[in-house]
Amino acid sequence: MTQIKAAITGIDVYLPDYILTNDELSKMVDTSDEWIMQRIGIKERRILKEAGKATSDMGAWAVENLLRKTNTDPADIELLITATISPDMMFPSASNLIAYKAGLKNAWTFDLLAACSGLIFALQTGASFIESGKYKKVIVVGADKMSSITDYTDRTTCPLFGDAGTAILLEPTSEDVGIIDHIFHTDGSGSKHLHLKAGGSLRPASHETVDNKEHFIYQEGQAVFKFAVSKMADVSVEMMKKHNISPEELAYLVPHQANMRIIEAVARRMGISKEKVMVNIQKYGNTTAATIPLCLWEWENQLHKGDNLILAAFGGGFTWGAIYLKWAYDIKK
Repeated sequence: MTQIKAAITGIDVYLPDYILTNDELSKMVDTSDEWIMQRIGIKERRILKEAGKATSDMGAWAVENLLRKTNTDPADIELLITATISPDMMFPSASNLIAYKAGLKNAWTFDLLAACSGLIFALQTGASFIESGKYKKVIVVGADKMSSITDYTDRTTCPLFGDAGTAILLEPTSEDVGIIDHIFHTDGSGSKHLHLKAGGSLRPASHETVDNKEHFIYQEGQAVFKFAVSKMADVSVEMMKKHNISPEELAYLVPHQANMRIIEAVARRMGISKEKVMVNIQKYGNTTAATIPLCLWEWENQLHKGDNLILAAFGGGFTWGAIYLKWAYDIKK
């Protein structure tokens, strides 16, 4: 019996129009373009400024772009999964709202929260539904309005994050392409280094939590950097060894875009050249669940059917992991 695999058959994005540059940030907080570029590698980031718009709007706009691009009927989408840490509200879910706004009347939906690893966790979850034979068309959204939980008086975190929405279409295939394997890990002991302190059931919103700025991202940069380099590198090398993929056989590493120095360190551990690493952090910053799809979207014209890709991420929790996939299509010129 032919094994069914899940293949990425389309990808599209939504990027806010407003560009927040390092020069503009330096007028808001004690920082500079030189400081940010040397330590993080980010030049600018997109910010959703439109009043009354949130993560679900970016996700819905990305889904609409994807449906048009792939000539897919919204009624044919059976499942939508959204990876996000910045839903519009605690409930209903961002997925619920995205499906409504994008006209997905036959899809059931849910959110997956795994911080910066959310996209690969959601991608594998969607793939599992395809592999079961139950569904033919699944959309995975990675969307975050990180500006809504960023403290623009904190020079250590405000240069890092941007906003974006992305959408990936998964469909079944019997060819030698698609998602091949995944290796995922979580470790809750890392929560003290990277978290959002208030807003949940432990510390509900109050005057105290707002006054103490506990609804913004808290990150201990050095600890996160150390863990991210070792864990992303370890899991990526493990995947290469498991499937006997040499550096020459790997078309691209698609890493989560959190910090340029992390990306470079992971590539060195994997033994691959910088030409084989997708990097666009300088243009978009860390968009959390949207970073990996943004890379795939930008490199789509350069990818070829059968290309070996490793998608790797590390996020708060801690969460980390890697997916090995073979790209499923060539763009029609």
